[in-house]
Amino acid sequence: MENLKYRSVFDIIGPVMVGPSSSHTAGAARIGKVCRMIFGEKPESVEIDLYESFAKTYRGHGTDIALVGGLLGMNPDDPRLSESLKLAHEEGIEVLFVPKKEKAKHPNLVTMHLKKGKYKMSVTGISIGGGNIQISELDGFSISLSMGTPTFIVVHEDVRGLLAKVSAVISDAGINIGTVTMTRQKKGDNGILVLEIDDKPTDSTTKEKLRSLDHVFSVTYFD
Repeated sequence: MENLKYRSVFDIIGPVMVGPSSSHTAGAARIGKVCRMIFGEKPESVEIDLYESFAKTYRGHGTDIALVGGLLGMNPDDPRLSESLKLAHEEGIEVLFVPKKEKAKHPNLVTMHLKKGKYKMSVTGISIGGGNIQISELDGFSISLSMGTPTFIVVHEDVRGLLAKVSAVISDAGINIGTVTMTRQKKGDNGILVLEIDDKPTDSTTKEKLRSLDHVFSVTYFD
C-alpha cells in the first residue's frame, strides 16, 4: 500500500469553505489570494484563463467567484465570496474569464494575467485537491511552489546586484537559502526572485528589510 503523508487533518477531510467543491472553490480561492500576494497590490484588470475541468464548470462550481474572492484577499470560508464579482467591479477591477480548449498539465489549472498600469504579471496555479494548491509558473517560467516550504518571493526592478543585496539580508538574519529562482521576460523588465529557505525566519523584520531595498517593489512570504 502506498505510504501517504498528510500535513494536517484538513489534507484528509478538506477545508472549511463556501461552495460545493474543495478543488473548484477552496483551492481556487487560495490560488486567487496567492496571486494577489505575489503581485503585491490591487490590479486594475485581470484576465483569467481556465483550463480543462475549470473551463467546463467554473460557473456551476463557483470557481469564478472563488478566484476573484481570493484576488480580493478573501479566504475560502469568507461569507462575502458569493458577492466577489460585484465587489471587484465596485473596486474598479476589470475581470475577464477565458475558458480555454487546449489541454493542460492538470485538470484544475488556471493562469491569471494581472495588470496595473505598465506593471503586469502572469501566475499559473493548480488546485490539487482538498483545498491544496501549487504555483507552477511565474511570467511563463516554470517554478514549483507547494506552499509548504518557507519561501520569499521578491518582485523587483531588473538591476545589477539585486540578488547580492537580497542574499545579504537573508544571511544577516541567520537563514540558509535552499534554492533560488530568478525570472524575467526580457532585459530591463521587472524580475521575480524566488528564495526557498531551510527554516522559518526568527527575525520578524526580515520581510520589511527586503522590502526596504532599492528597486524592490514587493515581498511576499509563505511558510
